Amino acid sequence: MRLRSPQEKKALSYARDCRNVYGENDKSSRTSIRRRKRLPHRANRRHDRQTLTGCVGVPAPGLAEAVEVRLRGRRRASWRKCPDLPLGLVVKARRPK
Repeated sequence: MRLRSPQEKKALSYARDCRNVYGENDKSSRTSIRRRKRLPHRANRRHDRQTLTGCVGVPAPGLAEAVEVRLRGRRRASWRKCPDLPLGLVVKARRPK
């Protein structure tokens, strides 16, 4: 491993390090990311359970196919985390013009 100058270290830091720019407190991400992943799964399970209650007992002949079409036809709720931005872009955006 070769020694790097302070300028090289700074350039590598700007390129590799990332910052949370989502707009909320960075400490709250520990709980809110888990919550946002949990809520769509809960909503999907609730919808499936409500749809399947029509098939309890002895279902009508065409009811099973209709329920399956309704289950498969709905777009599932989902949530994706926004990736953090490199430190260089964050510093450039916050610099006064």
